Amino acid sequence: MASSRNRDFSRGATQNLMSESRTVQKTEKSAGTGEILLENTLSNRKEVFVPLHPGEVRIYTCGPTVYDYAHIGNYRTFVFQDILRRFLRSRGFRMNHVMNLTDVDDRIIQNAAEKGVSIFDYTAKYIQAFKEDMAALSLETPEHLIRATDHIDDMVALIEKLDAKGMTYRSDGSIYYRIAKFPDYGKLSKVDLSGIQAGARVEVDRYDKADARDFALWKSPKPGEHFWETRIGPGRPGWHIECSAMAMKYLGETLDIHTGGIDLAFPHHENEIAQSEGVTGHPFVKYWLHAEHLIIDGEKMSKSLGNFYTLRDLLKKGHKPSTIRYMLASVPYRRQLNFTGESIQQAASSVERLRNFVARIKEGKFPAGAIPGMAARAQKAEADFEAGLADDLNTAVALAAIFDLVRDVNTAIDRGEFHQQDAPRVLAAMEKFDAIFSVVEDNDAAKVRALGFESGAPEMSAAEIDALVAERQRARKERNFKRADEIRQELAERGILLEDTREGGIRWKKK
Repeated sequence: MASSRNRDFSRGATQNLMSESRTVQKTEKSAGTGEILLENTLSNRKEVFVPLHPGEVRIYTCGPTVYDYAHIGNYRTFVFQDILRRFLRSRGFRMNHVMNLTDVDDRIIQNAAEKGVSIFDYTAKYIQAFKEDMAALSLETPEHLIRATDHIDDMVALIEKLDAKGMTYRSDGSIYYRIAKFPDYGKLSKVDLSGIQAGARVEVDRYDKADARDFALWKSPKPGEHFWETRIGPGRPGWHIECSAMAMKYLGETLDIHTGGIDLAFPHHENEIAQSEGVTGHPFVKYWLHAEHLIIDGEKMSKSLGNFYTLRDLLKKGHKPSTIRYMLASVPYRRQLNFTGESIQQAASSVERLRNFVARIKEGKFPAGAIPGMAARAQKAEADFEAGLADDLNTAVALAAIFDLVRDVNTAIDRGEFHQQDAPRVLAAMEKFDAIFSVVEDNDAAKVRALGFESGAPEMSAAEIDALVAERQRARKERNFKRADEIRQELAERGILLEDTREGGIRWKKK
């Protein structure tokens, strides 16, 4: 875990840094090549990650149902899986990653009918919006970003295989999975089905209660709704069969990792297991990783409560994509994330601090040479950063390691104990960090404009900036740190970066 102590970078402390440099090589080697632990929902414990195919990781992510814009709870999961794939790739693994786009379900059919358009025309808008949102949040595009409606034949073939094994039955033109034929049902979510009546079923795609037993694989069409003519009859697929068919088509009978929100563990992922293992007889997924819920001010996100936000809602409020990404990544994925006004302001301040730090290193005029132990300090930060991520993507530990480095190096600069040859090694550590978190590069304005928005308030004059800087200085002298932070945040949102000088003054510059 990253150290929280304030190291003294005075000349009398160089011996400590030199001693640290003698031990960091071993730590860094262990972090770079050591084990990766992932907490598996199936076993409820951390397990060493070993892919089925050496050098390649096969991942499936449940993507959005594109009936509307994705909300920030969705993006909490997608940012987590982006951190995961970036970290695994940094360890030398090739990615073979599938994310589905569910472009047919009850809501899509209903909404498209109300607007008098086809489901393909209706979903095209939201698929494009999702891709734009991914770019705004610096989410890497998976190797396969695929639409469910492009894989109807694969779903039909999978249903036929289940039918041949006696695991299905028909009712009113629909085809259902008979859960009684799969004794292991419930092993992922640990749901107790003992009190549920055999044969009970839910016939819609949305599951608002946990008493479903048998579930629909293929749904007979209702009057006026979209359907496909297939070998198994007219209709459309159930939600669960989509993911099983697409995952196995691209990744094989057994996947390395399956990610999603914790709300999908039951019934969706439980049903995926029943379908896939019911056909193959082999484990469907080695490592199940589920992100916990995002809540708003301690409450569940709900349109009725007025606390429901899409990414675009937040951007219209003036929040930057980098701020939102940082906030979503800052809490380890297995812990609930409470979105508050304070948390997003803290995220904005953290991103600003990181950017100021990198700018200070790149633009600073430092004496020639190097300080003994400074390179070792950067190596130690990298080792702690790696160790945090290798422990089930503990982003809190990883971020602590980087901010400890920022604090220590800023202290060294203020004391005149940072030299020219120290800069490349510290910048290399920051680049390694940003290859995973992707928040340091300041391209927020371009991303927001790409979505058709204008961000921020009108440009400030030099006199207005000087007045706020002076007010901030007074607030700090009066120990009114809350107001000082508010001013720094306001300036940051207006594109003004502040930098404390060795003499105790403040420099500002426009981004």
